[in-house]
Amino acid sequence: MSCARDATGYQRDWLKGLRGKITAGEPFAFVNADTPHELFHFMDVPMVTNQWWSAVISAKQQAPYYFDFMEEEGFHAHLPRYSSLGLMAQIEGDTSRQPWGGLPAPALLCARASSDEHPRIFQRWAEETGAPLHLISAPAVPDPAPDWWSLARDDWEGFYGTARLDLVVSEMRELIVALEQLTGRRFDEAGFARYMEAIDRQEKILEEVSEMIAGAPRVPMGIGEQMPNVMIPQWHRGTDWALSHAGAFKSEVAGRIERGEGPCENERIRMMWIGAGLWFDTDFYRAFEESHGAVFAWSMYLPFAADGYIRASHGDPLRALAARVSAMNEQLHQPPWVNAWMVREAKRARIDVALMLIPEHDRFSGYGSLFAKKALEEAGVKVVEIWSDMVDPRKWNRAEAEAKVSEALEAL
Repeated sequence: MSCARDATGYQRDWLKGLRGKITAGEPFAFVNADTPHELFHFMDVPMVTNQWWSAVISAKQQAPYYFDFMEEEGFHAHLPRYSSLGLMAQIEGDTSRQPWGGLPAPALLCARASSDEHPRIFQRWAEETGAPLHLISAPAVPDPAPDWWSLARDDWEGFYGTARLDLVVSEMRELIVALEQLTGRRFDEAGFARYMEAIDRQEKILEEVSEMIAGAPRVPMGIGEQMPNVMIPQWHRGTDWALSHAGAFKSEVAGRIERGEGPCENERIRMMWIGAGLWFDTDFYRAFEESHGAVFAWSMYLPFAADGYIRASHGDPLRALAARVSAMNEQLHQPPWVNAWMVREAKRARIDVALMLIPEHDRFSGYGSLFAKKALEEAGVKVVEIWSDMVDPRKWNRAEAEAKVSEALEAL
């Protein structure tokens, strides 16, 4: 797709600029994936996301070295690999093998307490670098509704709870003060409201694309092409470029559907990929098209753009942002949130087989997987467990995984 090439080109140029700023000594923030990125974007603070940095290190084939180091140093065997890889590189200290020659000390650290490990991982990062740490709480919702997506867009106050949102807003305001001090600029409430409105417009375009792909007679593109067209604009959400790209993506998808184009000439089976990307082997997503007529029609990144991000402002955009981030991980990965959403999405996209990535060492995103598997199987979807990590390839066996999936496809 030309849109995918455009997106990766834009991201490549942006990363060059980010690298230049950071290596030149400009202050930057190091943050977890489920924190309020919008505040950093709006305040124009360069930002490196922990899980993205892990993916970059893994793509450079350095992850095995650092995970071996982690084990040799006696760190907990079940530290989440996706979230701790960057910390291991920081502690190991040899910047010559790291991307960009390693990261200098950030001006600010930010994490959400969405698992037991994340606050401690970032506390260690603060100890290693001397950077101040801002933690966003993750207080549990007492009555998590399985059909959360039908409530979260508009009735988020009643759904997530006033006290819970009050807490998250207060912590974000503390973060805003730190960003004001870092940049020397005031936080513009009216400008932030316009920025949040632009994000909602972008996510609604992506929602239309998700509906188009789900309803298409033939999958117009696999998830390997979907991901850059969704994830890269999400990195820049609310910007003029991101809105323009979302529109171009929608037009290209519409054209491919109208012309009957797609990655699999003999499509017979529609699959979904559940979990984060298999970042060290994304070619795996196309392994079954020619042999079985099986194409991946779904990954979480496109539909979550709408269900996970669109929040009505109700005149309080900062509170709407709190509603966006206050249960982001739980909705994606934890029962009962994830169960009903996966079933609904599988039915909507007419899925026959689901491949479920289960990272053994990652409570953050893996420990609720078998509950979702049970719900999908009860709904008539065949589920294949893929026990692997997103960034640690040491136990990945491509041939075994392909044989396991092939067996399920042939039985179907």
